[in-house]
Amino acid sequence: MYRITLKKPLNPTVTMMDIEAPLVAAKAKPGQFIILRTDEDGERIPLTIAGYDRIAGTVRIIFQIVGATTEKLNHKNEGDFIEDFVGPLGMPTEIEGLKKVCIVGGGVGCAIALPIAQALHEMGCEVTSVIGFRSKDLLILEDEFKAASEKLFVMTDDGSYGREGNVCVPLNEMFAAGEKFDKVITIGPLIMMKFVVAAVKPTGIPCTVSMNPIMIDGTGMCGGCRLVVGGKTKFACVDGPDFDGYEVDFDSAMERGTMYRDFERHAHEDTCNLFKKA
Repeated sequence: MYRITLKKPLNPTVTMMDIEAPLVAAKAKPGQFIILRTDEDGERIPLTIAGYDRIAGTVRIIFQIVGATTEKLNHKNEGDFIEDFVGPLGMPTEIEGLKKVCIVGGGVGCAIALPIAQALHEMGCEVTSVIGFRSKDLLILEDEFKAASEKLFVMTDDGSYGREGNVCVPLNEMFAAGEKFDKVITIGPLIMMKFVVAAVKPTGIPCTVSMNPIMIDGTGMCGGCRLVVGGKTKFACVDGPDFDGYEVDFDSAMERGTMYRDFERHAHEDTCNLFKKA
């Protein structure tokens, strides 16, 4: 059992928690993920590690309330326990030797991008961050990105905060002005990452994407997280979650990502109804 030591809402649909898991905290690195179960009858869901404190023995997760399990998880409070918390899983993000990097995060993907930006900043890398949201009320982690970045661009689709437009707007402006980076790292919705990769490709700058498809066991056995990368089948849980953005087949990934959308919606509705009755 793993105790929740901190719970904090970041916006109406996104929650941050610190989980007491000293063995995971001791080994965790930016870009890796965990798999948890809220209770002994719960499903397994993957969540990327959003931070860790090796001294306190805690691991930070940030999740969006979109399905039955995240709804159940959000009803837990500080002092409550989670049944399983397994990790760290996956390959950490490769950041060694980088001197100048652009981090592009979208929505709750910013929670995954932040520890990478922080790690790069701590090793003396010049970090430019671009974070995007649909509107101001969905904004998260602005101050944290500001502290870890030499430059920060905040974008909202509706212009309610920061600049109006998507994350490709400042990216294209920087490239047009001749800005160069050792690498662009982008994390967010698949459609956003697809367009970021398209924007970066003419520059020839290496572009890394973080893929977070459906996962069950996290060891490559179930095959649920398979992706087409460079024309070959890869598994996000063991080969990733980071991949060369130029090689990812985003269209097939987006098609697979919608397979269980109706089932997830109904499961979420049923879970919400159970809590209302309770």
